Amino acid sequence: MDQRILFSQTPYPNVRSITMETFNMATATLTSKGQITIPVQVRTALGLETGDRVEFVEMEDGKFSIIAASKTVHDLKGLIRKPAQAISIEDMNRAIAAQGAKAR
Repeated sequence: MDQRILFSQTPYPNVRSITMETFNMATATLTSKGQITIPVQVRTALGLETGDRVEFVEMEDGKFSIIAASKTVHDLKGLIRKPAQAISIEDMNRAIAAQGAKAR
C-alpha cells in the first residue's frame, strides 16, 4: 500500500516565509561588588566612552534594554514635533485638573 500523499498545491498555504535575523550576543559577568564590564561590541554599538552613563529600562518581565544616557538636552531638540496650535499654561493646567478629577 502506497502511503505517499500528493498535494495539488502547497500543503500549508497560510504559512509565510520568515527571514531569520542574525543577532550577536555579548555576555558579562557580575562581580561580588555588583559591577559588570560592558563588552566592547556593546560599548561601540551604543557609542559609549569612558565616564558615560547608561540606563537600564525594564521592557517586560525579566527583560531590560540598555540605553546610552550620554545625550544632552540639546541633542533632544526636534525629537518631538511642535503642536499645530499653541496651548497656554492655563489650558494645560485645566486639562491636567480635569484628568485628575476623572481618576478619582
